[in-house]
Order: sequence, then structure tokens, then C-alpha cells
Amino acid sequence: MPTAAARYLVAVPVLALCCLLPLLAVPLLPAPLPPGLPRWLGAPVDWPKVGLLAFLHGCWESLAQGLPTPCLRLVRIVLRRPRLSVRPPARPCVNAFFPVLFAGVLMLPPAAAALIAVPPALFAPAEAHCRRRQLWNGAQLAVSAFASSAVFHLLSGPQLLLGSRFPAALLPGFACLAAFCLVNGVLVGGMLVLAEGRGPRVLLRGPAMAIGLPVLVHAAGGLMVAVLWQGPYGAFAAVLALLPLSISAWVFAQGHRERDAHQATVQALVQAVEIKDAYTRGHSERVGRAAVLIADQLGMESERLRTLRFAGILHDVGKLGVATELLRRNGPLTEAERRAVEVHPVHGYELVRGISFLGEAHAGILHHHERMDGRGYPSGLVGDQIPEFARIISVADAFDSMTSTRSYRRGRPVTEAVAELERCSGSQFDPVMVRALVEALAGYDWQPVLPAPGDCIRAVPDIPLGVPEPVRAAPRRVPAQGGTVPTAGPS
Repeated sequence: MPTAAARYLVAVPVLALCCLLPLLAVPLLPAPLPPGLPRWLGAPVDWPKVGLLAFLHGCWESLAQGLPTPCLRLVRIVLRRPRLSVRPPARPCVNAFFPVLFAGVLMLPPAAAALIAVPPALFAPAEAHCRRRQLWNGAQLAVSAFASSAVFHLLSGPQLLLGSRFPAALLPGFACLAAFCLVNGVLVGGMLVLAEGRGPRVLLRGPAMAIGLPVLVHAAGGLMVAVLWQGPYGAFAAVLALLPLSISAWVFAQGHRERDAHQATVQALVQAVEIKDAYTRGHSERVGRAAVLIADQLGMESERLRTLRFAGILHDVGKLGVATELLRRNGPLTEAERRAVEVHPVHGYELVRGISFLGEAHAGILHHHERMDGRGYPSGLVGDQIPEFARIISVADAFDSMTSTRSYRRGRPVTEAVAELERCSGSQFDPVMVRALVEALAGYDWQPVLPAPGDCIRAVPDIPLGVPEPVRAAPRRVPAQGGTVPTAGPS
């Protein structure tokens, strides 16, 4: 993780702790607040309501994810019952049950509303590698709840809501929801910018995409819970109103589980390649990151960005079908050996074409070694015949290859790699993709992979990317997707 992203990972939880500090200051403040201080700062905290909402948030969140609730965890501890030996599959770390959280935002002071987001972050079971992300997600939800509750109190929302003054109370409610989505989207977008090098546009794109129909429906559910809770029927009616909403949250969690399964599938394939070819360790992930940089600069939508990242990570998965001795050799290859290595895009396509969620990634994996002048492989496609994903991955792959240190040469500086890409633009690479990468790198600190201390670099001359390849027979024609792919063999 980049240094800036690591610091951001710590800064957001610290900010969340600062949002909780007013809870400690309430008993110390004078009864009539000094002028200039917000009225909610000295508002008494209804701790039973806070505790019940926090408990419901944790329980419903756990049920939505199929995990043991805090109540069951407490019973297990009291009865000293051992855990099952089988570890649960990967789950979404924190996926807040929004109606409960939003109801707390509407009924409680900002600091108390922020406290509602804490239980799932602290007590929900998670894998060790997921714990940091879980804590960070809980922290950014707490900050978002604090900001939205502050907006609601600033617009006198609690008074309008307590008096059931509708539709006047809807305006503060909409402003509160917009503030939540804005803060939440900016915080998440900031992590994407720092950790993955996304463009600044993601800071605004996130909040815009967050305010959708599911969020509006869950916000309406939170408003209903708040109205019922403060009405004549009390908390019991509010809890009953959450039951149908829990079904919606469970369905939403299933989508996250499916995404996690996709990520686990891709990661397993990448690890298999990395075991076989030491050079690809980290290379696949960096190619996926560079491909996302290019596509984000082009304004590609988020769902295609996700698929493109998978394509970039899996672009060399076909090396599983290449002899390990050829992949690990430091010296030059014979013509026959080179042809055996060049068939790896076909192997990769055959390996992943049955994985439906990859979609356009199939064509990107198969054709990422095509050239704009038609001299690439395996199909010899020309210009726009090459799929967009393949043209992006081709540039990202070449860029990371040039800036990475191999056993026979040091990695080039970013400026030299960019100059080489521009020199080969039009013949080997798509000029549009090269220009997008150059523009994206202007606002991103790409670090070349330098040799580790003590590594020995052999004095083997490196061949520039633009040098024409040896003339060979006409390339095989391979379908972009579907159909029968010819087996490896002489062209």
C-alpha cells in the first residue's frame, strides 16, 4: 500500500474517534451553552436508545451477512462453547444495515449517531487480513453519520420530526441523506485515489452513484423507524418495521458475497501463475492497476473498470500452460521455444473462457499481444479490430515490464518508459491508450520496481519494444470469444 494510503487508513479512524469525543464532553458543559456553540453539543444522550440501536445494527448486519450475531457470540462465551473448526468463507467486512444507522442519525445527537456504526466494525468476525479494512469502513461510516446528523440538527430536523410535521420534515431528511452520501463517497473515493491511483473524478462520481433507488428506499425505512419509535407505539413497532427491510439487506449482501467469490477465483489463478513464474509476482497486480489508470482517464464506467482490472490481473494466466523451464530461463530463447511461449494468450483464454463473470476480460486476455500494425499474435488483428480491453492491457503490460527490474536488466525510469511507449505509438500501441496513460501518470506517483539489495543484474542487452520481431509464418486466426481455439503448434 502506498505511504499516503497507509496514512489515510489511520487518519479516518482518528477522525472517527474525534467525532465521538462530544459524548465525553456533555457532562462537563454548562447548562446554558455559550453563544456560538451548536445546541446538539449539549443535548442529553438517551443511552438506552443508543445501546438498542447499536445492538440492532450489529445484529441485523450480522444476519444480513450470514454471520453469528453479537448475542450468539455472547452466549457462546458465557457457556464456554468452542468455535467450529471450519472457518467461515470470506464475507463483506462491513456492509452497514442502513435503515438502523439512518434512524439513529435522525433521532440522536451527531456523536451518538456516530457510535451506532461502531459495533459491526469492532465485533463482527473477520479474517485477519480483513480486520484493517473492517475498522476503516466502520470509521468512515461513523464520520458520515456524524456529518449527516449535524446537518439534520442544523436544519431543525429533530423538532420537525418529533412533531410529525410532514412534509416540512422531509427537507432536512433529504439534506441529511445527501450529506451522508457525499461524505461517505468522498472518504471512499479518497482511498481509491491514494491506494489505486484513480483520477480525482472518483471523488464526485462516488457520491453521485451512492444516491440511488436502494439508498432512497432504505432511507425511507430509517425515517419510518424513527417516526414509529418516537410515536405512541415505541421501539417495538419500530423493530417490527425492520423485518421486511432485513430481507432487502440480505439480498444486497448476496451480491457482495458473489463479488468476493469472483475476487477469490481471480486471486487463486494469479497465485498459481506466481508460483510457476517468479517474475509475475506483483506484475499481474501492477498491470491491472495501470490498466485501471488508463481506463479511468478515458472515463470508463465502474462495472467495466472492475472487469478490466480482472483482465489485467489475469493477462498472463496462460503461462500455466507453458513449460516452467522456459519461463524461468534468463538467456535467449530459440525460435521454437519463443513460439511455445507466445501461445500463452491462447492457453489463458482456454483456461478462463468458462468463467462467465469475466465478460470482456476474455478478449483482453486473448489479444493483449496484438499490435496496431497487425504483426502481433495470436490472431494478427489490426487497429480497431483489437478489442479495447486488449489495447489497454498491451500498454499497461509493456509499461510495467519496462519499469520492473528483471534478472537480466534493471527497470527503466518512468520517463524513459513513457518515451518508448510514445515512440512505438501507432505501430505497436494504440495512441489513445498511450496518451491516456501519460495523462494519468501526471497525477500519480508510479514507483518503478527496483532490484533488492544484493541482487545481481546480468549484463544482457535489452531489446527496445519498437524493434521489429523476426518474420514468421502467417498468424493463426483465433476467435475473440467463443468458438473453437486451435491448439498450440507450428503456425
